[in-house]
Amino acid sequence: MADETPIIPNGAGPDSEPQAAAIAQYIKDLSVESPNSPQVFQWQTQPQVDVQFNINVDRIADEVHEIVLRINVAAKSDQGTHFLVDLSYGGLFGLRNFPDEALGPFMLVDAPTLIFPFARQVIAEAVQNTGFPPLLLEPIDFGRAFVAQVEAAQAEAGAVPNGSGTAPAPVGFDPALSDDSDPADPAPTAG
Repeated sequence: MADETPIIPNGAGPDSEPQAAAIAQYIKDLSVESPNSPQVFQWQTQPQVDVQFNINVDRIADEVHEIVLRINVAAKSDQGTHFLVDLSYGGLFGLRNFPDEALGPFMLVDAPTLIFPFARQVIAEAVQNTGFPPLLLEPIDFGRAFVAQVEAAQAEAGAVPNGSGTAPAPVGFDPALSDDSDPADPAPTAG
């Protein structure tokens, strides 16, 4: 029997497959406040919790991107502010052989989905450290938020043709979630 060498189409070997790897995750910035302590612990009303997020993407090197998920949490009632948390949680991702059309969805959907549970834990512990019960954020549907941004960009581009008939993919988005809204239906906010 002769050794057979598999026939691999040009450019389709294992070295040409798209690859993604999380290199590091970290707290880039964290601010936690309970400005009305200790009086806040006497208040009998439940606060309204407002959660907002946005995603920033930076190219660090040729195949390395930083994804920063910024989450702002504000718990307020008629008496005042119970607590505020502002977290910028970053992740470094190595991306190799990614087609251009896959970069946006990975950086604005997949990468934030991967780091969100860790950011959620940081927020839960930060709120608990202010003397309140830990706040467990509902999962965020980054895919739905991305699609909403693409549709908004296409609608805007429809008013002014860009020559190709398609809108460019969004670079970032800033939808907001509040506890009284459907987490799968974020409403866009003005930054």
